[in-house]
Amino acid sequence: MNAPLNIRNPQARALARRLASLRHVSITEAVVGALEAEIRREEARMPLAKRLEALADRALGKAGPGGHAVSEDERDAMWTR
Repeated sequence: MNAPLNIRNPQARALARRLASLRHVSITEAVVGALEAEIRREEARMPLAKRLEALADRALGKAGPGGHAVSEDERDAMWTR
């Protein structure tokens, strides 16, 4: 369940309401969707070498907090499912 979103800036609130109205969704859904779209856009602007480096880091187990390196057995199991 989404927690209520409190937007104090009048311009930001008006823009969020406008986007929500255009998309026929809640203000929270509109803001989350817009932020996700912007993150994808920014990531797409990242140079290919940086994106490949980030993918390699994840593949080699340099996961962030709570992550773990994938063992060879786990990797093999993914292909046999």
